[in-house]
Amino acid sequence: MDDVSTILNYIENGHIALPTFQRGYVWNRNQVRGLFDSLYKRHPIGGLLVWVTESSGVTHRGDGPLSSGTVNLLLDGQQRITSLYGVIRGEPPKFFDGNEQIFKNLRFHLDNEVFEFYQPVKMRDDPLWVDVTDLMKKGIDGIGDFVPPSTASDAESGASNSHFGRLARLVGIATIKIPAEKVTGDDKTLDVITDIFNRINSGGTKLSKGDLALAKICAEWPEGRKEMKKKLAKWNEAGYDNFDLDWLLRSVNTLLTGEARFQHLHGKSATEVREALEQAAGHIDQILEMIAGRLGLDHARVFFGPGSVPVMVRYLAQREDKNLKPMDEKERDKLLFWYVQSAMWGRYSGSTETVADQDLAAIGGDSGSLDALLKRLIHWRGSLTARPGDFAGWNRGARFYPILYLLSRMHGARDWGTGLPLKKGMLGKKSRLERHHIFPRAQLNKLNYQTKEVNALANFCFLTKGTNLSIGSRLPEEYFPEIEEAHPGALESQWIPMNRDLWKIRNFEGFLEARRALLARALNAQMQDLLHGDLRWLSDGVSTAMPESPQSGEDARDRQEESEISEINDWMVAKGLPKGALDFDCSDPDTGQQKAVFDLAWPNGIQEGLSHPVAVLLNEDAETMAVANQSGFLGFTSAADFKRYVATEILDGGEISQG
Repeated sequence: MDDVSTILNYIENGHIALPTFQRGYVWNRNQVRGLFDSLYKRHPIGGLLVWVTESSGVTHRGDGPLSSGTVNLLLDGQQRITSLYGVIRGEPPKFFDGNEQIFKNLRFHLDNEVFEFYQPVKMRDDPLWVDVTDLMKKGIDGIGDFVPPSTASDAESGASNSHFGRLARLVGIATIKIPAEKVTGDDKTLDVITDIFNRINSGGTKLSKGDLALAKICAEWPEGRKEMKKKLAKWNEAGYDNFDLDWLLRSVNTLLTGEARFQHLHGKSATEVREALEQAAGHIDQILEMIAGRLGLDHARVFFGPGSVPVMVRYLAQREDKNLKPMDEKERDKLLFWYVQSAMWGRYSGSTETVADQDLAAIGGDSGSLDALLKRLIHWRGSLTARPGDFAGWNRGARFYPILYLLSRMHGARDWGTGLPLKKGMLGKKSRLERHHIFPRAQLNKLNYQTKEVNALANFCFLTKGTNLSIGSRLPEEYFPEIEEAHPGALESQWIPMNRDLWKIRNFEGFLEARRALLARALNAQMQDLLHGDLRWLSDGVSTAMPESPQSGEDARDRQEESEISEINDWMVAKGLPKGALDFDCSDPDTGQQKAVFDLAWPNGIQEGLSHPVAVLLNEDAETMAVANQSGFLGFTSAADFKRYVATEILDGGEISQG
């Protein structure tokens, strides 16, 4: 049993280190404050678990050298020891991987005996707030420097003595002994140690299943996590910032094992995983190119259904293993048909592992085929034919929002300002089209339409930025005739009902109904195109023919709301916290049915597994709020309330005005 000061010295001289399979630092300020409060009150904080092994035969995190002979690798206690080191030394240890601001500027109040993080307005002019790091660095001999002058000379009140005693008690944290259980013996191989580590962590929710699997991989391949992050960074740079380590590891797993569950990776060597990563990344590149090039879904906001990608990776890998010829257009398009159908019906919105295993089984073995995959999809979904009601969703998170974008890019929808087709790729890499409210939001709000109606998918189209700005907040009955005269057919190319009565705002509901019917027909026609005449997958009697003559600005989430959502994410990043998922699809875990869409969400908590699921819901109705609450989310209807929650509950009082 060693005291805190000795443990910190051991870290500095390489006698205590962190194994490569450990995840980074994930504590928040509340936990750091709680740790020091417990130590100050001399409450137990639990022991450490270390693996004692020869330093010459292990790899560790960070650049610091290990001591010669044996080394103690932390299996349990990393968060506590890192926090102690960060506060007492004033800097993170060499193995640190995380946000060091979490343990910076901890203060202690000499009268109230409470720990809080620095807040200028509250603490600047109050000498009773002591910088814990400065005090710990000076130690017992420097206590006098921290006694406020007003009490140091006030012997009668006893304040000076009480302050001295409290400061001494705080400095005494460095002398508190922390028990350590040691794992030793020649039989404790790396596999055994990793299993022990996983068992310790699997009891709680601190690590995802992917993290636990990655721990095993990184034990044998120390650079594994780093190499995977490089792949993710490349896709992020290309506009796909919604991919994470679990998703990439799932693709590696399906390629290597043919299974979705991470436990199947445990029997694979580091070499096998390394090779599978390169192969999976290559197949993902191919998938992204197919989806962007053929479907026009070329960035994260419209790239839906990422859970289906690991299955597609497995399919491509099997073709490669069999030395088959490159896919022809028919096979490629049938695969893309399955991808679109899986995504728009929410096949991977529920239990990803269960669904993926079913689909992997469908393509597995010599008899596996895309037909088997589609049969499985129909067995789960039923009809794959779109109907007008499927376009009844609203806002960007609706399942059919990417479909609207897909149709615009595939079908040759034309820009209303230039008359030119908005085809896939015409605007260059990382191109973006702007969303336009056909009936302007400002005008609909004047008539007290609900958000669901204002932001209905059927009220959206995509235009170039210049065209969007030029239209402004004018009504269709005013600007539609101008477009039709300048660019005949441009309105119809965007599935606008040509009955001019429907262009009037008093007939807004009728316009939406008519356009939904046109969009459904257009989608079914595009799906037929992907099937190259093999229409048995859409043969349920629903017409997909486009009628010859239909009869029946990106205003903001508006711009202001869009900007507010973006600013929240920027603020989070500035605080060292993760971005939220934009337009989060809250779905029934069993059926995949979409229940609601949240503007911004952290479904596993801002600190995964350590805080509540959180959603930001700007200008949403009571029904959406109710869905959020019933699904276990803390819902916030304003950026200010959300930031206040993060500042007090996650950052523990960190200023919200600086971000």
